Amino acid sequence: MDKLRKQFSHIFDKHIDKIYRFIFLKVNSQDVAQDLTSETFLRCWEKYRQNQERIENINAFLYQIARNLVIDHYREKGKNQVFSAEDTPIIDPREDVGQKAALNLDVEQIKVSLVNLKEDYQNVIIWHYLDDLPIKEVSLMLDRSEEATRVLLHRALNALRDQLKIESKEV
Repeated sequence: MDKLRKQFSHIFDKHIDKIYRFIFLKVNSQDVAQDLTSETFLRCWEKYRQNQERIENINAFLYQIARNLVIDHYREKGKNQVFSAEDTPIIDPREDVGQKAALNLDVEQIKVSLVNLKEDYQNVIIWHYLDDLPIKEVSLMLDRSEEATRVLLHRALNALRDQLKIESKEV
């Protein structure tokens, strides 16, 4: 059992930040994101403890649990907004103030625009660009071929670009 806990501890350490960020971008609340992240790893631990050799891709498994928990969260709350521009900016505290301000504006514009995209578009952009996952990994998580995932990413980026143009014209 100790070996199993050590293995899972390694999985936890490797994936906690990415899973938290993914959930936070979806729910716009640190408290809710922390709760859902904890629940994600609790559910993963339960399955892992029972049959770790059946989990072929732990990364995809964690994201699937997280996605389902976010969906359940919004079903329970009856919400339809993924996140808003008022949430905490995602910036590195070591950057200088000018860089922080510029990055904050860019991040806010992108987050406002992302909320208007389809969920698959949001996910593929978050996973590939924010979580730095390769197309192969993203395609497994979306249960699509790599080519279909590349096409989806291309369309998602075009849709995001269009949204950013619309947002900038409104300002």
